[in-house]
Amino acid sequence: MTDASALRDEPFDPRVIQSELVHQGYVWDVRSDRFAYGDGEIVREYVAHTGAVAVVALDQRERVLLIQQYRHPIRHRDWELPAGLLDVAGEEPLAAAQRELAEEADLVARDWRLLVSSWTTPGGNDEMIHVFLATGVSAASAAHDREDEEADIRTEWVALSDAVDAVLSGRMHNGILTIGVLATERVLATERVLAAERRATAGE
Repeated sequence: MTDASALRDEPFDPRVIQSELVHQGYVWDVRSDRFAYGDGEIVREYVAHTGAVAVVALDQRERVLLIQQYRHPIRHRDWELPAGLLDVAGEEPLAAAQRELAEEADLVARDWRLLVSSWTTPGGNDEMIHVFLATGVSAASAAHDREDEEADIRTEWVALSDAVDAVLSGRMHNGILTIGVLATERVLATERVLAAERRATAGE
């Protein structure tokens, strides 16, 4: 049996025989790779993605900021976390997360930590998204102009427990939202246990 602490993804770098740009898109591209695998060769097409960031903005009442906007591929206005692409050259993920929170929700935050990083759809794209927890949230000094699908973004502060319930009951389906709220609930629960242990130790 594998030691749980040793569980991790394993890099694997097969020899790429041919890589072709199938489609150069406005936001991202589609590539077709032919690579050696086992005793043969495999062809796979995938979206070459810039990577992205998302933000769980949490207030003092343990409410999480959700945004709702139209997503054309799924024909839904789904509930999401503030998020965006790593499409600014040289920008670090944390700086991108801070920028996206301001641009999509007109908010800034005092404290930031990386919650989790995830490949969103490893069978179809190479996107890695970094999800940050932001606390000490306050209004930004200026509101941002938004256009296209972002022009009519709806924002809502929702109790973290209600967001988790909505995910687990199948009422909200966004993958990054799911990862973010579940990870946050786990982090807060762990912090409560540790705080209780410290209080118990101090009282001995």
